[in-house]
Amino acid sequence: MGRGDGIRDMAMAYRLRWRRRRLLWRSFRKRRELRAVTDRTAQIRPGDILCFGTMRNEALRLPYFLEHHRRLGVRHFLIVENASTDGTREYLAVQPDVSLWSTAQSYKLSRFGVDWLTWLQTRHGHGHWCLTLDADECLVYPYHDTRPLPALCDWLEGQGRASFGALMLDMYPEGRLSAYSYAAGDDPFERLCWFDGGNYTMRRKPDLQNLWIQGGPRARMFFAGDPRRAPTMGKVPLVKWNRRYAYVSSAHSLLPRRLNHVYDGLGGELISGVLLHSKFLNTVVERSAEEKARQEHFANSQLYEGYYDALTGDPDLWCDASTRITGWRQLEAMGLMSRGGWV
Repeated sequence: MGRGDGIRDMAMAYRLRWRRRRLLWRSFRKRRELRAVTDRTAQIRPGDILCFGTMRNEALRLPYFLEHHRRLGVRHFLIVENASTDGTREYLAVQPDVSLWSTAQSYKLSRFGVDWLTWLQTRHGHGHWCLTLDADECLVYPYHDTRPLPALCDWLEGQGRASFGALMLDMYPEGRLSAYSYAAGDDPFERLCWFDGGNYTMRRKPDLQNLWIQGGPRARMFFAGDPRRAPTMGKVPLVKWNRRYAYVSSAHSLLPRRLNHVYDGLGGELISGVLLHSKFLNTVVERSAEEKARQEHFANSQLYEGYYDALTGDPDLWCDASTRITGWRQLEAMGLMSRGGWV
């Protein structure tokens, strides 16, 4: 690195340090928008793995989401419920391992829920390994069927790592999205059992140094004409939290930016996982029309109007190149996750 590069890097680090402070200050101010419904955080013990999320109208997904992550080893869920009308608030309020806050304020103006969660992570996540997930994401990782999250986190700490990366993998059915019904508590991936295995692009962002991954059925079907507009699929969902940390964009990137180094910059492999994404349940057809009207899910919602219209049209995402999921070893063999030396 030359002298000029070093100066530019120092200047970037300085700007990002102030950006992180502004994000933390935003979250402090946004705390006033949260109303505690059931606060069971006194149950949290040292070493407990926590899960944070912002959710709206997810009563259908929540039974499986909670049970899946309980099996992995999550001990407490800290959830912000955002103006649900389907019983989400009532369901979460009676779960013994859930602390629940509610707000009717704008999801978009809270940086898509990140400001609310940053405040809760600052208050309750310091010193804990913390998962940050949406209700339609289920984490899997190498050996997840036999080794719970505490084993993974212990190994990461032994490697001197404080963060863990994952690819969000869009899962979909064969046939039109509305063709298969879903009942609360069922495994959504019995029907959403197909994925795109080989159409991903990846680039390293120079500022935050995170990986910007795009591809999957959304890029293939809805953004084929301009794939750089497709949603990003790389996330850093598991972090040994510190009250000085802050997510920048959902769970896609954090500050300090060293937490985004969940890849080997020298060409090797670091351990990583997959977030199985159940967005394409049959309910997505109806919900897409609602989300288009609300315009709360994207910074520039007008750019995504065609995307919502296509989903409302009940498409078939399956193609001849679709792959049926068989397990984590298959995902590792395809290069979508890695053991990275964990044996």
